[in-house]
Amino acid sequence: MNPAQHEATSTSRLAFQATIHCLTGCGIGEVLGLGGATLLGLGNAASIVLGIVLAYVFGYGLTFVPLVRAGMPLLRASGITFAAETLSITTMEIVDNLVVLAVPGAMDAGLADILFWGSLALSLALAFVAAYPVNRWLIARGLGHAVMHGAHS
Repeated sequence: MNPAQHEATSTSRLAFQATIHCLTGCGIGEVLGLGGATLLGLGNAASIVLGIVLAYVFGYGLTFVPLVRAGMPLLRASGITFAAETLSITTMEIVDNLVVLAVPGAMDAGLADILFWGSLALSLALAFVAAYPVNRWLIARGLGHAVMHGAHS
């Protein structure tokens, strides 16, 4: 494998890992947000807002907390977290919510309904597909998770 192929493979691998990382945070936030809002009987708008807020909280938290635990100052950890996660989380949240809204009946489905979980799984899978090229593009330019990995060096 020549150096250019190795670099492309490394970039793709890091982008995949970054997207899995983002999916984890967004997935936790969406499940807790949409599930919690459904359990509490909140309306669709509140459900979406809660899911988005929690997706950002968990998405940022999965990066921020380890950086701070490693001894990084709060301001630097905050900057790296926002640089590493914002575009990926935003992409994932846009796709995730558009898909859930597009699936007929998904927003009105209850927690015991396969439509609720199926539409959520589909929306997160498609959000992953949308966020992967965003993360790859960022990493190839030394941005996104490349910033976070540079902070560990």
